[in-house]
Amino acid sequence: MGTAAAVVVYGATGHTGRFVVAELRRRGFATVISGRDAAQLEALAAEWPGAVVRPATVDDASSLDRALAGAAAVVNCAGPFAVTGGPIVEAALRAGIPYVDVAAEIEANVSMFADYADAARKAAVPVVPAMAFYGGLGDLLVTAAMGEWTAADVAHVAYGLTSWHPTPGTRAAGQVSHERRAGRRVRFTDGALQYHDDKASEQEWVFPEPLGRRAVIAEFTMADVVTVPSHLAVPEVRTHMAVEAARDLADENTPAPEPVDALGRSDQTFVVDVLVSAGGVERRATARGQDIYAITAPLAVEAVARILDGHTRTTGVASAGAMFDAADFLRALTPHLSVELPH
Repeated sequence: MGTAAAVVVYGATGHTGRFVVAELRRRGFATVISGRDAAQLEALAAEWPGAVVRPATVDDASSLDRALAGAAAVVNCAGPFAVTGGPIVEAALRAGIPYVDVAAEIEANVSMFADYADAARKAAVPVVPAMAFYGGLGDLLVTAAMGEWTAADVAHVAYGLTSWHPTPGTRAAGQVSHERRAGRRVRFTDGALQYHDDKASEQEWVFPEPLGRRAVIAEFTMADVVTVPSHLAVPEVRTHMAVEAARDLADENTPAPEPVDALGRSDQTFVVDVLVSAGGVERRATARGQDIYAITAPLAVEAVARILDGHTRTTGVASAGAMFDAADFLRALTPHLSVELPH
């Protein structure tokens, strides 16, 4: 698909940003690569003929306005999103263009819904936070699993990762979140986010193949606790993480991901297993793939494509499951993702 106006990728030189730019170009979108380091952007542009370079910093609103001038949309890939989200979505609203980000930071996503809902609705501009592996994919799976249900008692999102080699951006964002919570943990229960000092506990989760039975950290809380209840009546949203992945993340010596194929993906395998329950009836939805950072690119780019084509269900600030037809969106991600949904 092609588009006359370009899509701006802010944070294009980062690990996820590079995947997003590559996916946009693969799908025929003109691209503007942006971020704070002009030299790195120019070096990246040499790899991608036709890419336009527009450096900008989040503490300079005029530079952001120049970066977004004449663009069709912006994808924010630059964390920590607690720092970048506000300035860039404000620039998008000034430009009147859609904003998509890949934030996994719970508090940054809460702020996006709380602080920009009115302005985005009044401007009739789509704003989709957490359009990524964490927050977006789980929300789509929960929404698709619920189908015609208007409410559920509980939604579980279990993350089976064979490993987790975090990027520098992941580590920086995690540190910001840790500081904002004063080291506390967070859960979504009784219809609200609650901060607590309870110790993490382990349980077993039987994932579909190829992972099978695995130990998980129960209530290893991710951005789904913001996206899912933003539009679904589910008072309990619980996310769980495979123990081996949690240990990798906690180990400061775990190296960054390394590519093992022509697409630049790591050898990490993931299974996201969703279980929703209402009145004793359970429904399941599952997604399998390779590399949590790489899969974020088709998620974000498919969102941009649907927004620009008018295939949306609402405007203003909305999660993936609220903005799009969840089942149709997930099926469109083949061959990037293998999905099993309720019939």
